[in-house]
Amino acid sequence: MDSMKLDLSADVVTLTQQLVDIESVSHHEEAIADAVEVALGSLGHLTLTRRGHTIVARTDLGRPERVVIAGHLDTVPLNDNLPSRLEDGVLHGLGTCDMKGGDAVMLKLAADVAGNEPERDLTFVFYEAEEVDSVHNGLRKLTESDPDLLAADFAILMEPSNAVVEAGCQGTMRVDVRTTGERSHSARSWKGVNAIHLAGPVLARLNDYVAHKPTIDGLTYHEGLNATGIRGGVAGNVIPDECVIEVNFRFAPDRSEAEAEAFVRDFFEGYDVTVTDMAAGALPGLDRPAAKAFVEAVGGEVNPKFGWTDVAQFTKLGIPAVNFGPGDPMFAHKQDEHVPTAHLEHCERVLKDWLGGTA
Repeated sequence: MDSMKLDLSADVVTLTQQLVDIESVSHHEEAIADAVEVALGSLGHLTLTRRGHTIVARTDLGRPERVVIAGHLDTVPLNDNLPSRLEDGVLHGLGTCDMKGGDAVMLKLAADVAGNEPERDLTFVFYEAEEVDSVHNGLRKLTESDPDLLAADFAILMEPSNAVVEAGCQGTMRVDVRTTGERSHSARSWKGVNAIHLAGPVLARLNDYVAHKPTIDGLTYHEGLNATGIRGGVAGNVIPDECVIEVNFRFAPDRSEAEAEAFVRDFFEGYDVTVTDMAAGALPGLDRPAAKAFVEAVGGEVNPKFGWTDVAQFTKLGIPAVNFGPGDPMFAHKQDEHVPTAHLEHCERVLKDWLGGTA
């Protein structure tokens, strides 16, 4: 079979393998987007729209409720973990967990609509560039260019969640904390001021940080403030005049972006702080009827989402959304990334049952 062709009649495990074996590192999603578009284009019951390497497929059944189901097509860079391999009920390979397993479930649901007549209209969104800076994110771009395509009563993001519901998500902010010194020859170091040495107190503050752990809708979130990189230095014989500590703040969804920024600036008072990237979190929204109904339908277990996901994009549009997908998120981005086949089959079965129909 052509490695770029997807067989929607295959079982969900086989379809996941087919997706995984189409390499799609961020900014290189054309081949997988083409394959998804061709596969879905063969289904007469869907209306397709393409924006860049993002594919939107919608039903128009006249149902009183519409659900968006979304998943990204890109992966982080390869780490000697392709092609996929299936061993003892576990599928290994780049993207198996994050999140081509979820994409395969979506494709199976889309293919089954014609014979199943679900009780809800469906919008499937397969989007590009989730694993890189938010400016490139295909779902974010859709919220700005075509918000009407995303209009719905409820949204499910197929991010790996151990096949249970994870509600809300943390916000994320990246900042550069800069120390400034004065250059001199290293043989006469006392004539300068070493900016790298001045970074010590910044790291000490981070080491002493005590995490905020708010409880929201019965779920306890855990914030994190960490140095993720440091850069500085001019040459081996020069005292550096600048050092930059890259810091990532993962903030609970009870903080707005402005509140998160104010906290970080206060925390690093006395230092030059530059915000380089920011994305708001999303409140759990478990008090919304659609969310309650979904949680009950899939067994009632709910965990907080640690980390940022695109449920926040739906929150901006006023659409309640949850994370629900196959795979343990602890294995996302790891060399030994994998997904249990039981997760794939469970998610497909649960969503089919919840969507209802005659099949």
